[in-house]
Formats: sequence, C-alpha cells, structure tokens
Amino acid sequence: MAKMTGAQAVVEAFVKERVEHVFGLPGGACLPLFDRLYDAPFKVVLVRHEQGAVHMAEGYARSTGRPGVVVVTSGPGATNTVTGLADAYMDSIPLVVITGQVKTHLIGNDAFQEADTTGITRPITKYNYLVRDVRELPRILKEAFYIATHGRPGPVLIDFPSDVSLAEVDFHYPETANIRGFKPTMQGHPGQIKKAAKLIAESKRPVVYTGGGVIIANAAPELKEFAEKINAPCTNTLMGLGGVPGSHPLFLGMLGMHGTVYANKAVHECDCLIAVGARFDDRVTGDIKKFAPKAKVIHIDVDPSAISKNVKVDVPIVGDVKEVLRELNKIVKAADTGDWLEQIAHWRKESPLRYKDDPVSVRPQYAIGKLSEIFGPDAVVTTDVGQHQMWAAQYYVLNGPNQFLTSGGLGTMGYGFPAAVGAQLAHPDKPVVCITGDGSFQMNIQEMSTAVVWKLPVKIAIINNNYLGMVRQWQEIFYKHRYSSSYMEGNPDFVKLAEAYGAVGIRVTEKKDVEKAIEWSKTITDRPCVLDFVVTEEENVFPMIPSGQSIEQMMDMA
Repeated sequence: MAKMTGAQAVVEAFVKERVEHVFGLPGGACLPLFDRLYDAPFKVVLVRHEQGAVHMAEGYARSTGRPGVVVVTSGPGATNTVTGLADAYMDSIPLVVITGQVKTHLIGNDAFQEADTTGITRPITKYNYLVRDVRELPRILKEAFYIATHGRPGPVLIDFPSDVSLAEVDFHYPETANIRGFKPTMQGHPGQIKKAAKLIAESKRPVVYTGGGVIIANAAPELKEFAEKINAPCTNTLMGLGGVPGSHPLFLGMLGMHGTVYANKAVHECDCLIAVGARFDDRVTGDIKKFAPKAKVIHIDVDPSAISKNVKVDVPIVGDVKEVLRELNKIVKAADTGDWLEQIAHWRKESPLRYKDDPVSVRPQYAIGKLSEIFGPDAVVTTDVGQHQMWAAQYYVLNGPNQFLTSGGLGTMGYGFPAAVGAQLAHPDKPVVCITGDGSFQMNIQEMSTAVVWKLPVKIAIINNNYLGMVRQWQEIFYKHRYSSSYMEGNPDFVKLAEAYGAVGIRVTEKKDVEKAIEWSKTITDRPCVLDFVVTEEENVFPMIPSGQSIEQMMDMA
C-alpha cells in the first residue's frame, strides 16, 4: 500500500484501468491533477473547449467500446461539459469525467470558479460523486469505471476539490466494485427466451428492429446469425447502424422519420416485431398508437426501465443483448418468410432511396455516396446533426459496428468533428470521415487546432448549403417557406480557415470534381483535410414522416 496524493491516486487508477487517452483542459482547481498528468504513461490531449473534450471522449469510447476519460477544471470548465454529458447520457456512452472543484471548506460560498457541478449534472449522468474525503477516492474511482461500463453504459462524473487532490492517502485500488443495488441482469430469463422463440416460429411476417444496444453489447455477430437463422428482415435505428452489414440482403436500412419506405412499411405490416437493444424513440415510432399495429412485440434490453416504457411489450426479456441472442440462436427456428420477403422486395423496388441527380451541381446524396464508395465500408464515419446526418445514414454503406458515430438522442450540433478526433486518436491507421454541415462544423471548429497538433488525417466533408438545413426544410414544409434565422449569411471560406489552422482543404462546386477531390484527400496523411462541398441549397431529406405522425403521412419524392 503506497502513500500518495489524491492527484497521484487518480493517475494510478487511470493506469490500472488501462486508460490510453485523457481529454482535457487545465484550470486552477485541477492544476494538482494536471501536474501529475505531466508524467503520466498515457496520452493527454489538450482540447480548445471542454465540450470538445467530452465529444472526443465519446468518439473514442464509441469506436473502441472502452470508456472515454475527461479532466477539466471547476466552474465554467465543468459547465462547458454539460452538453457532452447530456449527449453521452442519452446515447448510453461510457465516460468517466473528473471536474476540478474549489476547496471543500469553500463549497457553497460562491467562491471563484465555483459551480454546483453535482447538482447541475445529476439529471444527465448515470451517477456522480463529490469527493470530500481522500480516503474514499480509490473506491470512488473503481466504482466510476464500473458503473460507466456495466449494464446500460453512461457518463459518470467525479467532482474533485483541489484540497482533496493534494491530501495524502494510503492507496489501495480495489480489484472489483461491489455496489449495493447496482447488479445489472446479464442473463435473460430462460422461460421468456423460449416464449420469444415460439412466437417467432409461429410468425409469418417477422421484423428485427435493432438499436444502439447491439453495438454497445458487441453483439453484431450474434445479430447477423439471428436474422439469418429466422430468415427475417432487419432494420436499424440511427444508433444501431452497422449492427448488420449495410450490403446484407436482409438489411432494410434505417427506419423511422427519415427511414426507408420499405423499412417503415415492413414494421407497419409485421406480425412479430423483435426489438433488440432499442428504446422505441419517438423518431422511430411517430404516433405510438399507430406504430406496428399488427405485431406481437418481443423486447430485449439490459435496461429494465426501457421495456414497456413507450410501447406495450408481449414478451419482455431483460438481459445483455449478446447473451440473450446467443441463447435464442440455440433454439430458434426459421419462420416461413418466403412470401413476406417477396413483398418487401416489391416495396423496395417500388420505393427505393432516390433523389433527383444533376449533371452539373453537387447533390449532397451524390457526394456522400462517393465518400462511401471511395473510403469504403470499413471507415469510421462521424456526423453532426441535421440533413447531412440523415443523408449519411441513408447513403453511407457500413460494414460493421462501432463505425457510425452520431448524436442520436440529444441531437447535438458540434458533435461530429471532435468525435472524429477522438476516433482517429483511437484508430490511427483507419480512415476517419466526419460528415458535417456548414452550421454544425462551426460549433466546435476550434478543435481543428487539436487535430493539427496531433497530425490527425481526419477528413471533414462539409455539406455546405448555406442553411441550417433541417430547420430550413421544416420551415419550407410547415412554415410556408418563411426561413426565419436559418440562412447562414456570413459563412467563412472554409478552405482558408482550414489553412489558417495549419490544415488543408479544397472547395468543390461541380459534380465532376467530387470524385477527384475525395481521392486527393486520401493522399493527405499528416493533418486534417476539409472537403467543402457546395451543394444545392434547397434539397430536402426524403422519405419523411412528420413528427408525431404515422406511416400514413409519409412524404416521399414526387
């Protein structure tokens, strides 16, 4: 048992948890910890804004399956993490975030750079701690990593007063965390699994609907085996993309508000809906009363609170998705789905994903399709939020899990670029492509400095339509073309801006130049590269089911 300061104890815990990267920004209250990070055996990534730090940690976590780690200071340092924490909480991303705090005797006195960080972040973290006694620190650190990564993952915050970071402790890091009341159920109930298998075998029109839980549980191989065994079509949510290969014949694409016509029709007409690691989000269900009206519903999820929360379930199975699918695959029998798959093939042929191409101007769908062709299905793709996000979900073909990193539940503009930085640090030899918009990119553009310093060859594909695109689309359809505060007047020259940071870029205004610009970007290996695709301004994302509506109100291309 070694004697060390609280700050040293944090670094030692990071070593024992095999932390590879810490994302952060120093300030007064966390200087003792940053002093110890100076000699740490892992990489410390200095960001330019604390929101960027959390999104980088999310990108790292989602592309590796390991927890992302963030260290920031008190007050504004901590409050700047709030959007990232809420994003990670909504999308079940494992993070451990340490925020500096004023000395314990000053807490509650409105001291310089003080904020009630635990109070502010309690609703948007899986758990949080305020460390008042250094002797509790080793246990708290072990619990934080355990809670962040077990059951349904999420962010855990440790508020760390500066005097505690300097106090001494006899450091003994626990081997395991034993937390009363936190015992996630991993094995599904055998009786419920048998019921599910029977219901599937009796069905004529089954659909497998999967969410981010499949990716988190590393259950993509089991999901593919399951879909093939029962010979049922599979549709993914935005967060679940990559759960089955995008080229698989049973894959229907994304469902929901901007999902494919055939995925939504299949869900509407199915007689058995098998929900795996999904939470029946409103962007998927629309009008709940009209969602999958003919189906018996099987729901598999590690989080018991997610089951029957939004949609009544016939066969609930609480457990780790990977474990439950393994058990199901042992006993499940194929349903008679020949006629059903034929019907879906007819819908697919009748209403494929499509857009009006143009011989001269750059259509956003075309640019994203070319990115998919050239960078291939094994690239890590991050997106921001808006039209480009939906086009990426529709037109970028993915090969597997942990490759499509996007902000689902919170819908955070500014997520994509820092997430790409985190993913590229985690995977230095993989292509990482950030598909963003002219609005989103500017929300965390300062992290270009971070990417340049680390010589990261992230490709930033800007779908530049001079608008807050999805806002403009809604204003066109629902507000009589009254484009209130959605036109992005004053956008910079993104190529010059990239060059000012020490990166490179190219502006593409014609269709004929799209392919060669992307090929050129592949030759840039030591710095970020901006591809500024100037696209048709008033292009819309279709299909579209208006918010709160059902498939009956689905809008598709005329």
